[in-house]
Amino acid sequence: MIVNGNGVKKKTLRTETHGKSRFASRLRVAMRPAGHLHGRQRGYLILDGRLIPVALGRTGIRADKREGDGATPRGTWHAREVRYRADRGPRPITGLPVLRTRRGDGWCDDPRDGRYNRPVSLPMRASHEEMWRDDGLYDLVVVLDHNSRPRRSRRGSAVFLHIARGTFEPTAGCVAFRPTDLRRLLARLSPKTAIEIK
Repeated sequence: MIVNGNGVKKKTLRTETHGKSRFASRLRVAMRPAGHLHGRQRGYLILDGRLIPVALGRTGIRADKREGDGATPRGTWHAREVRYRADRGPRPITGLPVLRTRRGDGWCDDPRDGRYNRPVSLPMRASHEEMWRDDGLYDLVVVLDHNSRPRRSRRGSAVFLHIARGTFEPTAGCVAFRPTDLRRLLARLSPKTAIEIK
């Protein structure tokens, strides 16, 4: 077992690949060790032998994810698609389906609405997230299959991999990356890649 200077066990975070395929079969995201300055709100993903820093939900990683709890959901998820702002960067290279984000794109986060945890067209009355944002966080978004089959009310919505704020501020429950790291990761993702958050 190899432990780096931050106490992160590299063996438990290694990237596994399909033989000679360029796509990873399994990736792992983990919190920084207990006692670290930023505690549960920051973590790592390891890709090709490199520790990639990530921002996590403001309450860390939680198995029993609830809408609005600020937690990144523990479990194994798969990426469904990528959304990107064509006015903010080139189409990403990836093994995932790619969609352009439009000004009227949203994501429903209202547990009382039948479109809960689904993409929606704006405007709409129910509570939602706007996918076309001024702050750049959603310029590049990977949609995970968390709470999608089956969808359960109040079990969390809009759990994405997306761009981090410059200071790696906590997210509302997503996993956030530097833009260059997220693009590098996208090149290794396919719909079969298992992303384990633990």
